Amino acid sequence: MSIQICLLDSALSELFAQATESGHLTLADRYGLLAALLQAESLTDEERSVIDRMLYAIVRGRLRAVDDISVVQPQPSLSTKN
Repeated sequence: MSIQICLLDSALSELFAQATESGHLTLADRYGLLAALLQAESLTDEERSVIDRMLYAIVRGRLRAVDDISVVQPQPSLSTKN
């Protein structure tokens, strides 16, 4: 039984942008990287470069691997109290 994994176009670039903005690589992000690496033979040079840059950022301390599923914070309620 073979499972085929298909990444969306520019998924790795978007992942890189989100991770560098937040400074965190979440559990979901790491699973996305794992999925990309499982299809390494079909990665472009640009996608490989993005993965290398993220791993280098972790080694240098610019990105931190966190156990959170997401770093999205809920928006505060806009209700007014009078």
